[in-house]
Amino acid sequence: MALQCGIVGLPNVGKSTLFNCLSNAKAQSANFPFCTIEPNIGVITVPDERINKLMELVKSEKAIPTTVEIVDIAGLVKGASKGEGLGNKFLGNIRETDAILHVLRCFDDDNITHVDTTIDPVRDKEIIDIELQLKDLENVEARISKIEKLARTGGDKKALRILGHLEKYKEALVQGKSARTVEIDPVAKKEDLFDLQLLTDKPIMYVCNVDEGSVKNGNKYTEAVIEAVKNENAEVLIIGAAIEADITELETYEERQMFLEDLGLKEAGVAKLINSAYKLLNLQTYFTTGPQETRAWTFRKGMKAPQCAGIIHTDFERGFIRAEVIKYNDFVTLGSESACREAGKMGVEGKEYVVNDGDIMHFRFNV
Repeated sequence: MALQCGIVGLPNVGKSTLFNCLSNAKAQSANFPFCTIEPNIGVITVPDERINKLMELVKSEKAIPTTVEIVDIAGLVKGASKGEGLGNKFLGNIRETDAILHVLRCFDDDNITHVDTTIDPVRDKEIIDIELQLKDLENVEARISKIEKLARTGGDKKALRILGHLEKYKEALVQGKSARTVEIDPVAKKEDLFDLQLLTDKPIMYVCNVDEGSVKNGNKYTEAVIEAVKNENAEVLIIGAAIEADITELETYEERQMFLEDLGLKEAGVAKLINSAYKLLNLQTYFTTGPQETRAWTFRKGMKAPQCAGIIHTDFERGFIRAEVIKYNDFVTLGSESACREAGKMGVEGKEYVVNDGDIMHFRFNV
């Protein structure tokens, strides 16, 4: 399930530095705009202690964690919606991603230039918001012009319903609001607007890149960002990209933990970011475990057992009979599959079972 989060932001806000911390793929990081021309893609392991615990209990030969793809997209400038700078390339790349990590510069440093000379993360956010909103407005207006006649004079009920959704989006976009602020029933959105793909309707997390002194409690810039996005359906994460870069240079786990403790932190910001990105994509994890391997599998929240079986192999979904399910906490408490079975903690579930995060699954199928 190759789902992607795209890292966006103005030039020189720390995007590529952060990407380098997330991935072994090394994007060029330099003090000038457009140092990232093509989107760099990193396949990032999602930290999850549960897989290590299961491997230990079952004595598996290996563990295979789940992953998420992170894309470092070229820095954007004003006028991107009209093709300025790398605008067309930027908009094309971001359209292909499933969620957005918007990096905002929330630190002062005279040695790192800013395209607008002063530090103002809310202004920077609005620059990108406006460009994405303008492109979405163009898309919505084009769609309205195609469907309006059919809806108003043709008496097509579905067309009339779709037009109503589109007009809600247009009203918000004209007011400088993102599409994600518009409340539309998820079922209606899926059925009526599945191909609309608005840029500002994608799930988003604002990543505040701060200096070392602000990494624990934030600063005036992060406070301004939190206030600015309070009415958006968005998350905010505070991280110090430069600090994360220093952490990646440390060779041992013990050294990294000592470094974090000195800063008063329990875990690296990168780990928080990866887990947050995973949740932002509405993803969860189920496990399969045995002597050969313990493996984490990614699925979308709300998927049923046959769909999750199909992630392993299409034959599993096509010939699905049932799923044997053990809850993670029960498995850890009792220590083995056989002990869970004896204690009545193994459920036998059918096609309508909605898989939960942490479920340990064994699928029965026949083709």
